[in-house]
Amino acid sequence: MNETIPINVDGQAGLFIHARQTAAELRERGRRQLCCLDARLRTLTAEPEEGAATAEYAVVLIAATGFAALLISITKSDAVKTLLTNIVKKALNVG
Repeated sequence: MNETIPINVDGQAGLFIHARQTAAELRERGRRQLCCLDARLRTLTAEPEEGAATAEYAVVLIAATGFAALLISITKSDAVKTLLTNIVKKALNVG
């Protein structure tokens, strides 16, 4: 606190001017720190990929459903039925 206090033209100490300047500096510093804190909190709480997981699950479910439909259509065909039946019969005859 070894600051020099400015003196007005009247020869009186500019205590109020000095106090206003100090208050303005403190207010500006507080605003900057509050702004930085706000930016940090927004960054930490933001979830930019919030909907990405849901979209990925939807794509996987559609692909799995399509694959299941393809397998069902293949296994319902006569050629595959006979092939699978022959494989099962050979497995049972071995044991």
